[in-house]
Amino acid sequence: MKYRSLALPVLLLSLLVFLPSCGTGHSGETYVLISANIKVPYWQSAGAGFSQAAGQLGVGYAFQGPDTYDPGTERETLENAIQKKPSGILVSVADPNTIKGSIDKAIASGIPVITIDSDAPASKRLFFIGTNNYQAGLTGGKRLVQELKGKGTVAVFTMPSQSNLNERLRGYIDAVESSPQIKITHIVDIKGDPRIAFDTTNQFLANDKKEHIDAFVCLEALSGKEIAGVLQNYNVKGRTIIAMDADPDTLQWIQKGVIAATISQKPYTMAYIGLQMLDNLHHQLPKSLDTDWARDSFAPVPTFVDTGSALVDKTNIDAFIAASKSISGK
Repeated sequence: MKYRSLALPVLLLSLLVFLPSCGTGHSGETYVLISANIKVPYWQSAGAGFSQAAGQLGVGYAFQGPDTYDPGTERETLENAIQKKPSGILVSVADPNTIKGSIDKAIASGIPVITIDSDAPASKRLFFIGTNNYQAGLTGGKRLVQELKGKGTVAVFTMPSQSNLNERLRGYIDAVESSPQIKITHIVDIKGDPRIAFDTTNQFLANDKKEHIDAFVCLEALSGKEIAGVLQNYNVKGRTIIAMDADPDTLQWIQKGVIAATISQKPYTMAYIGLQMLDNLHHQLPKSLDTDWARDSFAPVPTFVDTGSALVDKTNIDAFIAASKSISGK
């Protein structure tokens, strides 16, 4: 299976397509990566990491989920995967409340489940692999203070249902606490729909004389490029955008000087390491998966694996793009 075939349409979500196993000691093993918005570049990068690790181990794999933000369909995808009894599941959680029961069901069935990128801490998942989201928000917040020179109004674009985005917001809030003249005046829930970011930014600009917004903070990957496009369309200067993640459009807006900076995560690494850890669990399965390992001083698994993040701006964007091409081959 070539990587480009991993992003399956929603109509095919009920079908799990597994590659045949070919590695010694891995006969019959299959692993599944499940997320929402699987067609966006961020998750395509994760799919590439998942595919790479599967190829090295000689195991079967599938990358599945809705190609829009749809927690209900993501749950259905996970339920279908559980029925196939894979060797392990990686899942990025769109909505913890929606998917918790399905994660717990998989664990009860003896299927190891690890969350990546976005967590469901109240579920029985074994552990979480992803960004230290508080630190990512703190990094973005410090850059925001620098850009605003300690004074200004800020609109934040997020999805409050996701715990990882709330952690980023907490980091931003703590970063600006020492600058009381910076005020977060709006928190916008884009609900996984970039059109909401586009429309809301237009509304902000229409009301600019009544309420001036100096900076736009994006805690997710979809809104930054939409906001940049609106500001460019109206030739609006002097506003700050701090974006999230490093999809090609966001990087282009940094090169143009419209987006000041973005916080880059490592989805490739999350999925690559995640599959390796699932494979290890499959071969050395704990006596019970339904254990609160976080409270066990001698747990065979970690509580959290931090894959890191970095700030990308005009000073390092060329090096970042070159490094990305060397890995992806694009």
